[in-house]
Amino acid sequence: MLEKNVSINGKTIFVTGVSGFIGSNLALSLFKSFDNVHVIGIDNMNDYYDVSLKEFRLKQIYGLEKTVSGSFEFIKGNIADKPEINRIFSEYRPQIVVNLAAQAGVRYSIENPDAYIEANLIGFYNILEACRHSYDGGVAGVEHLVYASSSSVYGSNKKIPYSTDDKVDNPVSLYAATKKSNELLAHAYSKLYGIPSTGLRFFTVYGPAGRPDMAYFGFTNKLVKNETIKIFNYGNCKRDFTYIDDIVTGITAVMQRSPLPNDDGVKYKVYNIGNNQPENLLDFVEILQDELKRAKVLPQDYDFEAHKELVGMQPGDVEITYADVSELERDFGFKPSTNLRDGLRRFAEWYREFYG
Repeated sequence: MLEKNVSINGKTIFVTGVSGFIGSNLALSLFKSFDNVHVIGIDNMNDYYDVSLKEFRLKQIYGLEKTVSGSFEFIKGNIADKPEINRIFSEYRPQIVVNLAAQAGVRYSIENPDAYIEANLIGFYNILEACRHSYDGGVAGVEHLVYASSSSVYGSNKKIPYSTDDKVDNPVSLYAATKKSNELLAHAYSKLYGIPSTGLRFFTVYGPAGRPDMAYFGFTNKLVKNETIKIFNYGNCKRDFTYIDDIVTGITAVMQRSPLPNDDGVKYKVYNIGNNQPENLLDFVEILQDELKRAKVLPQDYDFEAHKELVGMQPGDVEITYADVSELERDFGFKPSTNLRDGLRRFAEWYREFYG
């Protein structure tokens, strides 16, 4: 069950990870879709991947801001910096908070666990504490906290499609464990302090100006350089690829409807946002190479077979992701629908323009 609408028009919205793939697209959508919104964005601009991509995304936001009624302020900072987060909440008093800042990536968490503890646990704790203290003398501060979880919380769950009713107590990576921890922390703060919070389990997000560590982007970079791509689990993995515009549509819909107290009296909810259609990895790379040829990123006579290698499963990986989005559809009348070929076509066309 959902509470009365949370208006976005005229609101101050704090978006963490604003130069990231999802955060930047959300900011663009807010300016296009709502009037007089004030977006305060924070990002530490780390070099986990090419910083020029993050700068490109910020330029897009600044460019759009000049043509709309709202305003954008960017703060280069770290959500793990508690005094800085407290300053932002005190100075700007955001009414809606969307926490998208996180150290992403499953494999990287095996090599660099400290980054995940700092961003995904300490950083999220700081956000929760700031939301808690935004309630001043009984006057409501933050109207709704929306935060990114991940399909990785399902671990090696054998039941498919994945439902938010499933148990998610067996993460197979540190990244997954931190995302499940976010959900637990949010539940505790909702229970203790009445903060309305909604977690969103994203499923393999892709699209133009995405993250270079994601398969479709990494494969493209390697193919352009005539390098061999490794296809894990001998091509038998399936992923529920979800196009960025569908993800953003889902986030903005959720932002406007905060949870009613559940049976335990907690204003807390979690949704899957996925395409509800897992794609075989071999089929996926076939479509990708078709679209790269169509966009003239690769030559028409490119020998794709000579550039792929089937290898075993990587530590922390799972064989399939598959989202049950019936709750999202029931509560918001929406479910992702962009098919893979259309999404990869848009990515290939963007790649050609961005990299020439």
